[in-house]
Amino acid sequence: MRKDFYNDPDAPTPNSLVVAASAVIEESGKVLMVRRSDSGNWALPGGQMELGESLAVCASREVLEETGLTVEVTGIVGIYSDPNHVIQYSDGEVRQQFNVCLIARRTTGQAMVGDSESTSVEYFSPTEIESLSLHPTQELRLRDYFSGNLSLL
Repeated sequence: MRKDFYNDPDAPTPNSLVVAASAVIEESGKVLMVRRSDSGNWALPGGQMELGESLAVCASREVLEETGLTVEVTGIVGIYSDPNHVIQYSDGEVRQQFNVCLIARRTTGQAMVGDSESTSVEYFSPTEIESLSLHPTQELRLRDYFSGNLSLL
């Protein structure tokens, strides 16, 4: 189980920093999103980097695990390391967010729920995304992607 804190003065003090990668995959004007099983929020596919991986390999692996798609990383949306976003896990870890959001294109596969971290996988237009339940950091990454601005936060 995890709990996200964002700009919360009562957030616990982080005791960990783990690099993670996420990916924006757009097809026909719609962005692929996964519905997280732990919060019910929609998010870009992604997850923590493993030893021996590059960011591109991490993002590609996470997309495959969560959505069933094989992708090729083609660019970067931004680097997100806001110390005001911490994630508390039930095992006592309190992690400061550090995420590199990349741009990827589908090379093979059909979108489907790939693991227990997600309950749904769907494509949404920018207008549809506005009505989804998203964590503020996901909103920021999507806003940066649609604006075309490289973000270093």
